[in-house]
Amino acid sequence: MVNKGFPTFGMSQAGSYIAALKNYNLPDFILKKIAKECGSSLLERGRLDDRLQSMNDTSLTTLHRIFIDCESDSDGKFADYRFYAYVASMYHKCDILINESIPGASGKNHKVPVAVKNNGMYIAVAFNKSTGTPVQKREAIKFYGIVEDVKKGDHGTMLTDAIFGTSVGFKGDSLVELEKLSKSRKADAENRLEIKTANFENRIYSVTKCS
Repeated sequence: MVNKGFPTFGMSQAGSYIAALKNYNLPDFILKKIAKECGSSLLERGRLDDRLQSMNDTSLTTLHRIFIDCESDSDGKFADYRFYAYVASMYHKCDILINESIPGASGKNHKVPVAVKNNGMYIAVAFNKSTGTPVQKREAIKFYGIVEDVKKGDHGTMLTDAIFGTSVGFKGDSLVELEKLSKSRKADAENRLEIKTANFENRIYSVTKCS
């Protein structure tokens, strides 16, 4: 995102944006990312509306486009940010880590788009497809393979949730495959892992448990 093409607006416009945005669960790391990309200052601590007031016009416009207007951009960044915030809202008081490298049982390091830690242990991982065609069966299989490898590794002992998010939809066979793979785990009570899908449509995420 570059600092071009955004309006410079008066206090009334900024105030209306802040009034709308302060009702959203905007995680600290999202505010910091947007502030950095838009060359904005950001109050380190305090109430959300005070922190938003410390940001420049470009960053407020960007946040409004992402979370209020639910716009999409060609790189899929806006959709990714919405997904990050959604995952963060599901795991209060946990650490949300972006593009985390987690070793699996195979010895391979997997780049996980969103990882959730609680008391220093991974409890959830989340992947998101923000552009292109609906999620294909092969992508569902790849997702499950990564999750399974992480779960079996030394760092996955407390992993209980794996979420596949999309703002481009799922093909029917990909959902069938995820359900089949999820059911195959049911007999393994010791290594319980909930596979979930999160589909962004009509400005909201709908979550389904694959079981």
